[in-house]
Amino acid sequence: MSAAIETFLAMLAVERGAAANTLAAYRRDLEGAEDALGDLALASREDLARLGQHWAGLAASSVARKASALRQFYGFLLDEGLRRDDPSTALPRPATRRPLPKILSHSEVEALFQQAEAEAQSGRAEGVRNLALLELLYGSGLRATELVALPMAAVPRDAPFLTVTGKGSAQRMVPISRRAKAALAKWLEVRGLEVRASDSPFLFPSRTRHISRIRLYQLVKELAARAGIDPAKISPHVLRHAFATHLLEGGADLRVLQTLLGHADIATTQIYTHVDAARLVELVNARHPLAGRTQGG
Repeated sequence: MSAAIETFLAMLAVERGAAANTLAAYRRDLEGAEDALGDLALASREDLARLGQHWAGLAASSVARKASALRQFYGFLLDEGLRRDDPSTALPRPATRRPLPKILSHSEVEALFQQAEAEAQSGRAEGVRNLALLELLYGSGLRATELVALPMAAVPRDAPFLTVTGKGSAQRMVPISRRAKAALAKWLEVRGLEVRASDSPFLFPSRTRHISRIRLYQLVKELAARAGIDPAKISPHVLRHAFATHLLEGGADLRVLQTLLGHADIATTQIYTHVDAARLVELVNARHPLAGRTQGG
């Protein structure tokens, strides 16, 4: 990999606070382009135009992501005086439509919580922990990465807020419900009895550090299966979407939702207005008195 790419990734890490997963994604996209063209710092517009052929079999969203990484890379080279021109204008610009997030119904959320609460009542550590995880995913809308990495210091003593470190190391205060606070209190009580947790700084410790995102993903799907819900419909991110959509249905302000979700740009939050609109259209088509009539019928 060229020195220019290494310098660009270092800038993303230091100046923008990019997360490890973000840096890895940029690295893959830039290395892939460099494998096809050679040193990207020396590539011409004609070189970049050829990338469209290399990406011909990819989805439009993948092409858009790769092109975005290259545009940012060349913008960095211009800013640093490492190039005088920007060849990225030759990159393809596929039309992409952002997909609507998967949504869980209120009844499915209720079934999930009934199962988690029943398992937590046994007093077993796994059940108590899983209920606390679920409460924070659906009750506070945390990202999976934010949730698994929560330090013990993030748990409030009196104030009903968690201190969460999100994307780009940005911190925000996230309110937790009375239900979530009760589930956390029970988990802290059980957690204190576990030997492996005694010296861990993390709220949800594992044998090495803290439970991983993959393990959280598995736990949520396993819980869904036990609750009679198709595991393919659910993930930690789907529960975050459900938190946002159900709050919006209940009358939450979009700016408030932006703050709760930790979105830097409200345009990201606005996707939930489309979700709500789609739900309303479906409701009208299904429940309107004229829904079953055809024109001329």
